[in-house]
Amino acid sequence: MGLRTQDEYINSLRDGREVYYRGKKVDDITKHEVLKSTVNHASLIYKWQQDEKTRELTVYKDEVYGYSSKFYKIPRNGNDLMERFNLIYETTKMGRGSFNIIKAIGSDALFALMIIAKKTDSYFKTHYYENVMKFYEYVIKNDLGLAVAQTDVKGNRDLRPFEQEDKDLYLRIVDKNKDGIVVRGAKVHTTQGPVANEIIVLPTRNMTEKDKDYSVAFAVPANTKGLKMISKPLKASEASLNDPWFVLGKENMETESLTIFDDVFVPWDRVFLAGEYQLAGPLAVMFPTYHRFTAISYRTAIADLLIGLGKLLAELNGVDDKSHIRRDIVEIIKYKEILRESAIAASQLAEIDEDTKISIPNRIFTNIGKLVANEGYLDTIKHLVDVAGGLAATLPSSQDFSNEEESKYLKKYLVGKKGTDPIIRSRLLSLTREILSSLGALFTTAMIHAEGSIEASVIELYRSYNYDDSKKLAYYASGINDKL
Repeated sequence: MGLRTQDEYINSLRDGREVYYRGKKVDDITKHEVLKSTVNHASLIYKWQQDEKTRELTVYKDEVYGYSSKFYKIPRNGNDLMERFNLIYETTKMGRGSFNIIKAIGSDALFALMIIAKKTDSYFKTHYYENVMKFYEYVIKNDLGLAVAQTDVKGNRDLRPFEQEDKDLYLRIVDKNKDGIVVRGAKVHTTQGPVANEIIVLPTRNMTEKDKDYSVAFAVPANTKGLKMISKPLKASEASLNDPWFVLGKENMETESLTIFDDVFVPWDRVFLAGEYQLAGPLAVMFPTYHRFTAISYRTAIADLLIGLGKLLAELNGVDDKSHIRRDIVEIIKYKEILRESAIAASQLAEIDEDTKISIPNRIFTNIGKLVANEGYLDTIKHLVDVAGGLAATLPSSQDFSNEEESKYLKKYLVGKKGTDPIIRSRLLSLTREILSSLGALFTTAMIHAEGSIEASVIELYRSYNYDDSKKLAYYASGINDKL
């Protein structure tokens, strides 16, 4: 089939999928007043790969499959990872600072599955790697949009999956037969699940032998019988319906769903793990390694937006030369550049998997970048607010500027520094308000929890760091050893 057009992608979503929004079943997600913003945002990836100006960024020529989405290019070295960083960074900027996940997260999962499936086959004489590669071929040939369902609802988080009173609180296999498996349970935070073509399911944690029914990975079409997706309320999109200046909510939104698997059948050729509990943990860790690299890539672009917004407001407010404002802007610059530096280091010091020859981002630098991104976002927003001032909260609406009776006063009194355009200043303040208000809960929660919490990065850093040279140095410095 090859590269799809924007319209072909949109039309592919009219397939009878079961999606709910605010208590009502959605008949056609592409025409839904609110959810269509998530469709339009995802469709930009398909638009850009057909546009001569952005085709080189988003498309590559595969030796086997011909012209293909660059998101699905398997990284073989550090340069390939840097190319992936640039792809995610630039497409996030092109989406007005909103990350476009529709192919990125699925490819993160596919790379992890390739690596872990190969090891599973080696240990257990299974055929999962063949299944993964057949699915990859199907995805790249048909240029599909993917979502990943990894996080279980978990119930009592102090209990293991098999210990839960309700056994369905982690997704599990409830039946196996010669044709495939049947799964039951639910996953949360499935970003863009309602507008994806396929849902990839991964285990959320390490498992024990008693958890083997929960050690499962597979892929199913989004319209599979028994698959139900309940979308979160898109408050930013709903707010944008009443405010023409809230552009992000109108055009560049993504949704998350509670994804329910109500006895969903999965044929064996779509199964990538089914009871091999020893590999559930490695898979649950390998996927976030790629996805956290993706995180620091798109968050670098978000930081770029905050730098530009802060600098423009400082200039328009006439405070660009004030020392405390300079410090605010520099703190945002520091935030961005640490993320970018982490991505560069993670690429250039990448590990190559011995079995598949796939390049894995350096886990230390990936998790350092992710930890900085998580811990520093709210401070970055604090610096932006300090620059913007109180009008970010009290600015009159865009409708007031459209009313002739009011607008003459607004243009007179909201001018800022002499010679500035009050409309431009007000629109930038409106963007600041949108980031803080209708998008505030989403951005704050996502920047702290998405792609793994702060604690998840701490655990991975503590576990993965090589302490040998540091301990040798401590022994040497203390005089216990005479040599390093």
